[in-house]
Amino acid sequence: MRWWDIEPVVALEREVFPEDAWSEGMFWSELAYARGAHATRRYLVAVAPDGTLAGYGGLVAVDGTGDVQTLGVLPAYRGTGLGARLLDALLSAATADFGCHEVLLEVRVDNHPARRLYERFGFVPIGVRRGYYQPGNVDALVMRNGRPAEPRHGPRAGTGPHAATGPDNVAPGAVTNAPPGDERKP
Repeated sequence: MRWWDIEPVVALEREVFPEDAWSEGMFWSELAYARGAHATRRYLVAVAPDGTLAGYGGLVAVDGTGDVQTLGVLPAYRGTGLGARLLDALLSAATADFGCHEVLLEVRVDNHPARRLYERFGFVPIGVRRGYYQPGNVDALVMRNGRPAEPRHGPRAGTGPHAATGPDNVAPGAVTNAPPGDERKP
């Protein structure tokens, strides 16, 4: 994710998570921690051929533990494998770039499609955070993947007809991962 992705990511965030969307300031803060040699964050975007930002995902990694902070896909792109490609890319970054031996996440207890996706990727429930999502007071299911480097059961990032071949690829559902400091606007 780059700075110019923040506005469309916030719009997508508001559409996908209307009750508990992150603010623009939160994304700016996250990108600040995704830069440089001591980066602890990785944020990815998926761009459709028409330039629409179709999905995004973010990860924080500290002391060998990763945490999927957010993952969102526009409704028109759900069921295409885009969420799986984003999650796969985040897990790959967690292990290859940050050396994580486990990855955690929280998901709304009522978000059954996301829960199924996470289970396909080896996440198992380990707890509940009561009233975590506000203002709706919805519980979060805490999930853990203790083997994030193992082969996953979803589509592999970088494979298939709509795979990213580089940071500027804009194939349908391409996951882009350009350095946050890269000032070349797409």
